[in-house]
Amino acid sequence: MTPTRKKRLILVMMVAVGVAVATAIFLTAVRENINYFKTPTEVATGQFNANSTIRLGGMVKNGSVKRAKDSLKVRFVVTDFKKDVTVEYQGILPDLFREGQGVVTIGKMGKEDIFVAEEVLAKHDENYMPPEAADALHQARSNGESE
Repeated sequence: MTPTRKKRLILVMMVAVGVAVATAIFLTAVRENINYFKTPTEVATGQFNANSTIRLGGMVKNGSVKRAKDSLKVRFVVTDFKKDVTVEYQGILPDLFREGQGVVTIGKMGKEDIFVAEEVLAKHDENYMPPEAADALHQARSNGESE
């Protein structure tokens, strides 16, 4: 092998190793920031990683919103019409948040089977609901009618 070919081979190998390292770093960073969507039934039955941040979506159950008098803490129940999950949130709720409406919360399961939300997202008009939440609610209603 000539010295020129040897240099080219080393250069190509270094570039390949660099690309592999950059790809590994990128994939690790992306994997850590993924939020999986779960329904109340999946959360209530424990079908999620307890240490990971998840998105919980469904409908806010009528009559379930309880506000603390001395703080911005709110508790409410998210349902998919099969199972319910109690959500606790500290902060200002979106203007469109109300009972009987679709909601997606982002957070982790806390103690006593209470979902501790870091963020609450309410639907933005009368016809919109996140596709995952709409599909999950449709499936839950379909399964409930067949039982």
